[in-house]
Amino acid sequence: MFKNPAEANIPVILVDDYDHEIGISSKKHAHQEGLLHRAFSVFVKDSKTDRLLLQQRANAKYHSPGLWTNACCGHPLPDSGSISEQAASRLEYEMGIRVNLKNIGYFKYFHQFTDGLFEHEYDHVFVGYVEDVKVDPCPDEVSSYRWVKVDELLRWQGRDPSSFTPWFNPALKCILESDN
Repeated sequence: MFKNPAEANIPVILVDDYDHEIGISSKKHAHQEGLLHRAFSVFVKDSKTDRLLLQQRANAKYHSPGLWTNACCGHPLPDSGSISEQAASRLEYEMGIRVNLKNIGYFKYFHQFTDGLFEHEYDHVFVGYVEDVKVDPCPDEVSSYRWVKVDELLRWQGRDPSSFTPWFNPALKCILESDN
């Protein structure tokens, strides 16, 4: 479960099905009870090579350790700036990249993990475009990273879908639809 007690007490924003704020909860309580809360997923795309940056979550993460996912994800904090500003800040923390982000959509999803935790999120999806950027991942968050072309990524997912986080497919769908 939560290996870091401080992380368990971080506040998350509870929302209704329309993303209207309805309250605040601790991260631990929201994930134990499956409460719908606001989140974000960030993709980084190299505009020269048309590749996406993926991260492999650190093994110390409280859920989905070692799984592959988008460049970063997180939960905006109450009264701490816009969700896009917080997503950009989290990307810088996790991957060492500072870039302007564009909101490309959202999705809601629910997932129950085998340890009794739940993800129930209203997830805002962002993309940032870079060229020749240096990636400097935070080892507490990221165990590895790679740049992948979309066609290669789709083949990889087909061969080994269990290698990816439960939110990755709906988040990827948002970015694929935004490219059309």
